[in-house]
Amino acid sequence: MGNTFGSLFRITTWGESHGGGLGVVVDGCPPGLPLSEAEVQVELDRRRPGQSDISTQRKESDAVTIVSGLFEGRTLGTPIAMLIPNRDARPEAYAEMRTTYRPSHADFTYDAKFGRRNHEGGGRSSARETAGRVAAGAIARKILREVAAVEIAAYVVRIQDIEMPPMDDMPSREAVEATAVRCPHPDTAEQMIARIKEIRGQGDSIGGVITCRVRNLPPGLGEPVFDRLEADLAKAMLSLPATKGFEIGSGFAGTRLTGSAHNDIFEMRDGRVRTRSNCSGGVQGGIANGEEVYFNVAFKPTATILQKQPTVTSSGQPAELIGRGRHDPCVVPRAVPIVEAMTALVLVDHWMRHHAQTGTFTFQEK
Repeated sequence: MGNTFGSLFRITTWGESHGGGLGVVVDGCPPGLPLSEAEVQVELDRRRPGQSDISTQRKESDAVTIVSGLFEGRTLGTPIAMLIPNRDARPEAYAEMRTTYRPSHADFTYDAKFGRRNHEGGGRSSARETAGRVAAGAIARKILREVAAVEIAAYVVRIQDIEMPPMDDMPSREAVEATAVRCPHPDTAEQMIARIKEIRGQGDSIGGVITCRVRNLPPGLGEPVFDRLEADLAKAMLSLPATKGFEIGSGFAGTRLTGSAHNDIFEMRDGRVRTRSNCSGGVQGGIANGEEVYFNVAFKPTATILQKQPTVTSSGQPAELIGRGRHDPCVVPRAVPIVEAMTALVLVDHWMRHHAQTGTFTFQEK
Protein backbone atom coordinates (compact mmCIF):
# COMPACT_ATOMS: atom_id res chain seq x y z
CA MET A 1 0.00 0.00 0.00
CA GLY A 2 1.32 3.43 -0.91
CA ASN A 3 4.52 2.17 -2.50
CA THR A 4 3.35 2.44 -6.13
CA PHE A 5 3.15 5.63 -8.17
CA GLY A 6 1.68 6.32 -11.62
CA SER A 7 -1.16 5.03 -13.82
CA LEU A 8 0.21 3.70 -17.13
CA PHE A 9 3.88 4.24 -16.33
CA ARG A 10 4.00 2.77 -12.84
CA ILE A 11 6.83 2.41 -10.38
CA THR A 12 7.05 0.47 -7.12
CA THR A 13 9.99 1.19 -4.84
CA TRP A 14 11.20 -1.16 -2.11
CA GLY A 15 13.92 -1.46 0.52
CA GLU A 16 15.08 0.13 3.75
CA SER A 17 17.88 2.53 4.62
CA HIS A 18 20.16 0.02 6.38
CA GLY A 19 18.88 -3.25 4.91
CA GLY A 20 20.45 -5.26 2.12
CA GLY A 21 19.55 -2.74 -0.53
CA LEU A 22 16.88 -0.74 -2.30
CA GLY A 23 15.31 -0.83 -5.70
CA VAL A 24 12.42 -0.18 -8.00
CA VAL A 25 10.20 -2.02 -10.45
CA VAL A 26 9.11 0.00 -13.48
CA ASP A 27 6.02 -1.32 -15.25
CA GLY A 28 4.62 0.18 -18.45
CA CYS A 29 7.82 1.28 -20.17
CA PRO A 30 7.27 0.93 -23.93
CA PRO A 31 9.34 -1.70 -25.77
CA GLY A 32 12.35 -0.78 -27.87
CA LEU A 33 13.74 2.10 -25.80
CA PRO A 34 17.57 2.05 -25.89
CA LEU A 35 18.70 1.86 -22.25
CA SER A 36 21.84 1.06 -20.27
CA GLU A 37 22.81 0.90 -16.62
CA ALA A 38 25.31 3.70 -17.29
CA GLU A 39 22.48 6.10 -18.24
CA VAL A 40 20.64 5.35 -15.01
CA GLN A 41 23.86 5.61 -13.00
CA VAL A 42 24.41 9.20 -14.15
CA GLU A 43 21.27 10.29 -12.28
CA LEU A 44 21.99 8.13 -9.23
CA ASP A 45 25.45 9.65 -8.93
CA ARG A 46 23.82 13.08 -8.58
CA ARG A 47 21.65 11.85 -5.69
CA ARG A 48 24.10 9.60 -3.85
CA PRO A 49 25.39 10.51 -0.37
CA GLY A 50 28.94 11.58 0.45
CA GLN A 51 29.42 13.70 -2.67
CA SER A 52 30.48 16.93 -0.93
CA ASP A 53 31.45 18.38 2.45
CA ILE A 54 27.96 19.83 2.94
CA SER A 55 26.15 16.47 2.64
CA THR A 56 26.01 13.30 4.69
CA GLN A 57 29.32 11.47 4.82
CA ARG A 58 27.75 8.05 4.31
CA LYS A 59 29.74 6.52 1.44
CA GLU A 60 27.47 4.72 -1.00
CA SER A 61 28.32 4.17 -4.66
CA ASP A 62 24.65 3.47 -5.38
CA ALA A 63 25.77 1.19 -8.22
CA VAL A 64 22.65 0.06 -10.08
CA THR A 65 22.01 -3.31 -11.69
CA ILE A 66 19.14 -3.79 -14.15
CA VAL A 67 17.99 -7.35 -13.52
CA SER A 68 14.98 -7.61 -15.84
CA GLY A 69 13.09 -5.95 -18.68
CA LEU A 70 16.14 -5.31 -20.88
CA PHE A 71 17.46 -7.39 -23.79
CA GLU A 72 20.26 -6.53 -26.20
CA GLY A 73 20.29 -2.93 -24.98
CA ARG A 74 16.57 -2.21 -25.46
CA THR A 75 13.52 -2.42 -23.24
CA LEU A 76 11.19 -5.38 -23.71
CA GLY A 77 7.97 -3.76 -22.56
CA THR A 78 8.02 -6.06 -19.53
CA PRO A 79 8.71 -4.94 -15.93
CA ILE A 80 12.14 -3.40 -15.42
CA ALA A 81 13.64 -4.29 -12.03
CA MET A 82 16.63 -2.33 -10.72
CA LEU A 83 18.73 -3.15 -7.65
CA ILE A 84 20.85 -0.71 -5.62
CA PRO A 85 22.77 -2.46 -2.79
CA ASN A 86 23.56 -0.80 0.53
CA ARG A 87 27.34 -0.92 1.09
CA ASP A 88 27.93 1.46 4.01
CA ALA A 89 25.07 0.66 6.37
CA ARG A 90 25.71 1.20 10.09
CA PRO A 91 22.54 0.04 11.86
CA GLU A 92 24.29 0.00 15.25
CA ALA A 93 24.28 3.81 15.26
CA TYR A 94 20.51 3.72 15.77
CA ALA A 95 20.23 1.33 18.74
CA GLU A 96 18.97 4.11 21.00
CA MET A 97 16.13 4.86 18.58
CA ARG A 98 14.63 1.38 18.98
CA THR A 99 12.43 2.61 21.81
CA THR A 100 12.90 6.40 21.66
CA TYR A 101 11.09 8.62 19.17
CA ARG A 102 13.17 11.12 17.20
CA PRO A 103 11.49 14.58 17.05
CA SER A 104 9.82 15.34 13.68
CA HIS A 105 10.65 11.88 12.29
CA ALA A 106 8.20 9.16 11.28
CA ASP A 107 9.10 6.94 14.26
CA PHE A 108 5.90 7.58 16.22
CA THR A 109 3.60 7.65 13.19
CA TYR A 110 4.96 4.36 11.81
CA ASP A 111 4.33 2.78 15.21
CA ALA A 112 0.84 4.28 15.24
CA LYS A 113 0.07 2.83 11.81
CA PHE A 114 1.89 -0.52 11.72
CA GLY A 115 2.55 -1.34 15.38
CA ARG A 116 6.19 -1.98 14.53
CA ARG A 117 8.99 -0.25 12.63
CA ASN A 118 12.58 -0.53 11.47
CA HIS A 119 14.43 1.93 13.69
CA GLU A 120 17.72 1.63 11.77
CA GLY A 121 17.97 4.95 9.96
CA GLY A 122 14.20 5.14 9.78
CA GLY A 123 13.94 2.06 7.57
CA ARG A 124 11.40 2.70 4.86
CA SER A 125 10.78 6.30 5.95
CA SER A 126 14.39 7.27 5.20
CA ALA A 127 15.13 9.58 2.28
CA ARG A 128 17.35 6.77 1.00
CA GLU A 129 14.14 5.28 -0.47
CA THR A 130 14.32 7.97 -3.14
CA ALA A 131 17.21 6.18 -4.87
CA GLY A 132 14.63 3.94 -6.54
CA ARG A 133 12.64 6.97 -7.69
CA VAL A 134 15.73 8.51 -9.28
CA ALA A 135 16.55 5.27 -11.09
CA ALA A 136 13.01 5.08 -12.48
CA GLY A 137 13.06 8.79 -13.29
CA ALA A 138 16.12 8.28 -15.48
CA ILE A 139 14.04 6.01 -17.73
CA ALA A 140 11.09 8.42 -17.76
CA ARG A 141 13.40 11.29 -18.60
CA LYS A 142 14.89 9.41 -21.55
CA ILE A 143 11.44 8.63 -22.96
CA LEU A 144 10.51 12.32 -22.77
CA ARG A 145 13.70 13.32 -24.57
CA GLU A 146 13.09 10.72 -27.29
CA VAL A 147 9.47 11.60 -28.00
CA ALA A 148 9.44 15.38 -27.58
CA ALA A 149 12.87 16.71 -26.55
CA VAL A 150 11.37 17.69 -23.20
CA GLU A 151 13.87 19.51 -20.95
CA ILE A 152 13.66 19.39 -17.14
CA ALA A 153 15.87 21.50 -14.88
CA ALA A 154 15.61 21.87 -11.10
CA TYR A 155 17.88 24.04 -9.00
CA VAL A 156 18.18 25.55 -5.53
CA VAL A 157 16.84 29.11 -5.30
CA ARG A 158 16.83 29.57 -1.54
CA ILE A 159 18.62 28.19 1.52
CA GLN A 160 17.07 29.53 4.71
CA ASP A 161 16.91 33.31 4.02
CA ILE A 162 19.59 33.39 1.30
CA GLU A 163 17.86 33.67 -2.09
CA MET A 164 19.26 33.90 -5.61
CA PRO A 165 17.98 36.63 -7.99
CA PRO A 166 15.32 35.65 -10.57
CA MET A 167 16.61 33.86 -13.66
CA ASP A 168 14.91 34.39 -17.04
CA ASP A 169 16.51 31.49 -18.89
CA MET A 170 16.46 27.87 -17.83
CA PRO A 171 19.93 27.06 -16.46
CA SER A 172 22.04 24.34 -18.01
CA ARG A 173 22.84 21.21 -16.03
CA GLU A 174 26.49 22.31 -16.06
CA ALA A 175 25.56 25.57 -14.35
CA VAL A 176 23.48 23.77 -11.72
CA GLU A 177 26.13 21.13 -11.02
CA ALA A 178 28.98 23.66 -10.86
CA THR A 179 28.62 24.04 -7.07
CA ALA A 180 27.86 21.59 -4.26
CA VAL A 181 24.68 23.45 -3.36
CA ARG A 182 23.27 23.23 -6.94
CA CYS A 183 22.45 26.92 -7.19
CA PRO A 184 23.27 28.28 -10.69
CA HIS A 185 24.11 31.76 -9.36
CA PRO A 186 27.75 31.51 -8.19
CA ASP A 187 27.75 34.42 -5.73
CA THR A 188 24.58 33.21 -4.04
CA ALA A 189 25.82 29.62 -4.05
CA GLU A 190 28.93 30.68 -2.14
CA GLN A 191 26.80 32.32 0.55
CA MET A 192 24.53 29.25 0.75
CA ILE A 193 27.46 26.89 1.22
CA ALA A 194 28.92 29.08 3.95
CA ARG A 195 25.57 29.16 5.77
CA ILE A 196 25.17 25.37 5.60
CA LYS A 197 28.67 24.87 7.02
CA GLU A 198 27.96 27.40 9.78
CA ILE A 199 24.73 25.63 10.76
CA ARG A 200 26.39 22.22 10.61
CA GLY A 201 29.07 23.49 13.00
CA GLN A 202 26.28 24.31 15.46
CA GLY A 203 24.89 20.79 15.22
CA ASP A 204 21.74 22.17 13.61
CA SER A 205 20.02 22.06 10.19
CA ILE A 206 18.24 24.31 7.69
CA GLY A 207 15.87 23.99 4.73
CA GLY A 208 15.17 25.81 1.49
CA VAL A 209 13.36 25.96 -1.84
CA ILE A 210 13.90 24.25 -5.19
CA THR A 211 12.53 25.60 -8.47
CA CYS A 212 11.80 23.16 -11.29
CA ARG A 213 11.25 24.21 -14.93
CA VAL A 214 10.04 22.17 -17.90
CA ARG A 215 10.33 23.19 -21.55
CA ASN A 216 9.05 21.72 -24.82
CA LEU A 217 6.08 20.05 -23.14
CA PRO A 218 3.38 19.77 -25.83
CA PRO A 219 -0.04 21.31 -25.13
CA GLY A 220 -2.77 18.86 -24.22
CA LEU A 221 -1.02 16.78 -21.55
CA GLY A 222 -2.98 16.48 -18.34
CA GLU A 223 -6.51 15.57 -17.34
CA PRO A 224 -9.51 17.61 -16.17
CA VAL A 225 -10.87 17.64 -12.63
CA PHE A 226 -9.15 15.10 -10.33
CA ASP A 227 -6.03 14.21 -12.33
CA ARG A 228 -4.99 17.72 -13.26
CA LEU A 229 -1.35 17.98 -14.26
CA GLU A 230 -0.53 20.39 -11.44
CA ALA A 231 -2.36 18.17 -8.94
CA ASP A 232 -0.26 15.16 -9.88
CA LEU A 233 2.91 17.25 -9.76
CA ALA A 234 1.92 18.47 -6.30
CA LYS A 235 1.31 14.92 -5.09
CA ALA A 236 4.64 13.79 -6.52
CA MET A 237 6.57 16.58 -4.83
CA LEU A 238 4.79 16.34 -1.48
CA SER A 239 5.46 12.59 -1.45
CA LEU A 240 9.18 13.40 -1.08
CA PRO A 241 10.71 13.33 2.41
CA ALA A 242 11.03 16.74 4.11
CA THR A 243 8.72 18.59 1.67
CA LYS A 244 6.28 21.06 3.20
CA GLY A 245 5.06 23.24 0.34
CA PHE A 246 4.29 23.34 -3.39
CA GLU A 247 3.29 26.23 -5.64
CA ILE A 248 3.00 26.42 -9.42
CA GLY A 249 3.14 29.47 -11.65
CA SER A 250 2.42 32.68 -9.73
CA GLY A 251 1.61 30.57 -6.67
CA PHE A 252 0.84 32.46 -3.49
CA ALA A 253 2.22 35.69 -4.96
CA GLY A 254 -0.63 35.62 -7.49
CA THR A 255 -3.12 36.26 -4.71
CA ARG A 256 -1.84 39.83 -4.54
CA LEU A 257 -2.75 40.55 -8.20
CA THR A 258 -5.98 41.50 -9.93
CA GLY A 259 -7.46 39.28 -12.62
CA SER A 260 -6.50 41.76 -15.32
CA ALA A 261 -2.88 41.64 -14.20
CA HIS A 262 -2.82 37.88 -13.67
CA ASN A 263 -4.55 36.69 -16.86
CA ASP A 264 -2.25 35.19 -19.52
CA ILE A 265 -3.35 36.80 -22.80
CA PHE A 266 -3.39 34.54 -25.89
CA GLU A 267 -1.77 35.51 -29.18
CA MET A 268 -0.45 33.84 -32.32
CA ARG A 269 3.33 33.57 -32.27
CA ASP A 270 5.72 31.32 -34.15
CA GLY A 271 2.74 29.85 -35.98
CA ARG A 272 0.93 28.62 -32.87
CA VAL A 273 -1.17 29.79 -29.94
CA ARG A 274 1.02 31.27 -27.21
CA THR A 275 0.53 33.39 -24.10
CA ARG A 276 2.16 36.78 -23.51
CA SER A 277 2.78 36.04 -19.84
CA ASN A 278 2.89 32.80 -17.87
CA CYS A 279 1.27 33.32 -14.49
CA SER A 280 -0.43 29.95 -15.05
CA GLY A 281 2.91 28.14 -14.92
CA GLY A 282 2.22 26.35 -18.19
CA VAL A 283 -0.98 24.65 -16.97
CA GLN A 284 -4.59 25.82 -17.46
CA GLY A 285 -7.62 23.76 -16.50
CA GLY A 286 -5.28 20.99 -15.39
CA ILE A 287 -3.85 20.65 -18.92
CA ALA A 288 -0.50 21.85 -20.30
CA ASN A 289 -0.80 24.84 -22.63
CA GLY A 290 2.64 24.50 -24.25
CA GLU A 291 4.35 27.22 -22.23
CA GLU A 292 7.11 26.55 -19.72
CA VAL A 293 5.91 24.64 -16.67
CA TYR A 294 7.51 25.97 -13.51
CA PHE A 295 6.92 25.35 -9.82
CA ASN A 296 8.57 25.62 -6.40
CA VAL A 297 9.01 22.98 -3.72
CA ALA A 298 9.72 23.86 -0.08
CA PHE A 299 11.89 21.59 2.10
CA LYS A 300 11.99 21.81 5.88
CA PRO A 301 15.19 21.64 7.94
CA THR A 302 16.58 18.11 8.33
CA ALA A 303 14.88 16.51 11.34
CA THR A 304 18.04 14.84 12.70
CA ILE A 305 20.25 17.37 14.46
CA LEU A 306 23.29 16.92 16.71
CA GLN A 307 21.69 18.67 19.66
CA LYS A 308 20.04 17.08 22.68
CA GLN A 309 16.24 17.35 22.53
CA PRO A 310 13.44 16.21 24.84
CA THR A 311 11.18 13.40 23.61
CA VAL A 312 9.39 10.28 24.84
CA THR A 313 9.89 6.55 24.52
CA SER A 314 7.46 4.12 22.92
CA SER A 315 6.11 3.40 26.41
CA GLY A 316 5.48 7.11 26.99
CA GLN A 317 8.36 7.80 29.36
CA PRO A 318 10.21 11.14 29.14
CA ALA A 319 13.60 10.91 27.47
CA GLU A 320 16.35 12.94 25.84
CA LEU A 321 17.86 12.18 22.47
CA ILE A 322 20.71 13.49 20.36
CA GLY A 323 20.97 12.70 16.67
CA ARG A 324 23.45 10.03 15.68
CA GLY A 325 24.56 8.54 12.39
CA ARG A 326 25.39 10.50 9.24
CA HIS A 327 22.93 13.09 8.02
CA ASP A 328 22.66 16.09 5.71
CA PRO A 329 22.63 19.44 7.54
CA CYS A 330 20.50 20.59 4.58
CA VAL A 331 18.70 18.10 2.32
CA VAL A 332 17.94 20.64 -0.41
CA PRO A 333 21.01 20.27 -2.70
CA ARG A 334 20.68 16.47 -2.91
CA ALA A 335 16.93 16.80 -3.52
CA VAL A 336 17.44 18.50 -6.91
CA PRO A 337 17.78 15.25 -8.95
CA ILE A 338 14.91 13.74 -6.96
CA VAL A 339 12.60 16.62 -7.88
CA GLU A 340 13.61 16.20 -11.53
CA ALA A 341 12.98 12.45 -11.36
CA MET A 342 9.49 12.83 -9.92
CA THR A 343 8.69 15.50 -12.50
CA ALA A 344 9.73 13.15 -15.31
CA LEU A 345 7.63 10.32 -13.84
CA VAL A 346 4.51 12.51 -13.74
CA LEU A 347 5.06 13.85 -17.25
CA VAL A 348 5.76 10.52 -18.93
CA ASP A 349 2.69 9.00 -17.27
CA HIS A 350 0.53 11.84 -18.59
CA TRP A 351 2.19 11.54 -21.99
CA MET A 352 1.19 7.88 -22.17
CA ARG A 353 -2.32 8.58 -20.90
CA HIS A 354 -2.72 11.26 -23.55
CA HIS A 355 -1.56 8.96 -26.32
CA ALA A 356 -3.78 6.16 -25.06
CA GLN A 357 -6.66 8.44 -26.07
CA THR A 358 -5.19 9.95 -29.24
CA GLY A 359 -2.83 7.32 -30.67
CA THR A 360 0.22 5.21 -29.86
CA PHE A 361 3.96 5.50 -30.14
CA THR A 362 6.79 2.96 -30.17
CA PHE A 363 10.56 3.09 -30.36
CA GLN A 364 11.60 1.64 -33.70
CA GLU A 365 14.96 0.17 -34.63
CA LYS A 366 17.13 2.74 -36.40
